[in-house]
Amino acid sequence: MGKFDKKSKGGSPAISTASLPDIVFMLLFFFMVSTTMKEVDTKVYTRLPDATQVKKIENKSLVSYIYIGTPKNTDEFGTTDAIQLNDQIANIGGIQQYVEQERAKRKEKEVKLMTFSLKVDEETKMGIVVDVKEELRKVQALRINYASKKKESK
Repeated sequence: MGKFDKKSKGGSPAISTASLPDIVFMLLFFFMVSTTMKEVDTKVYTRLPDATQVKKIENKSLVSYIYIGTPKNTDEFGTTDAIQLNDQIANIGGIQQYVEQERAKRKEKEVKLMTFSLKVDEETKMGIVVDVKEELRKVQALRINYASKKKESK
């Protein structure tokens, strides 16, 4: 019979890192696909009012937002309520041009289904909201939505 020696300096084999780049690129691809970018940098404060009955918008790609509230930069825009269209503060007269630009971005079939969502600060006076609605009515933008947050039950 032979004598068997124990290996005294053995250890576990090194972990293979050959598949590490594949895993890194798979994770990178996943986060690139699943992450959404912030579309608009808001320049007005919009604390949405509470609502008891809230319905989610089904097709958010057909929604264009109009922000109404107190400007964040009061030195440049003052303290009265302002309207934000895309990334700029605008006046009431710019709404018709904004609607036409938004319609031009869409396909002809989608124009009928477009919704204009008003994100209005809860402290905003109703007069400016009525003026915005009148301008939307002039260009036949009749699908209007008021954004709100669901009231938390106690």
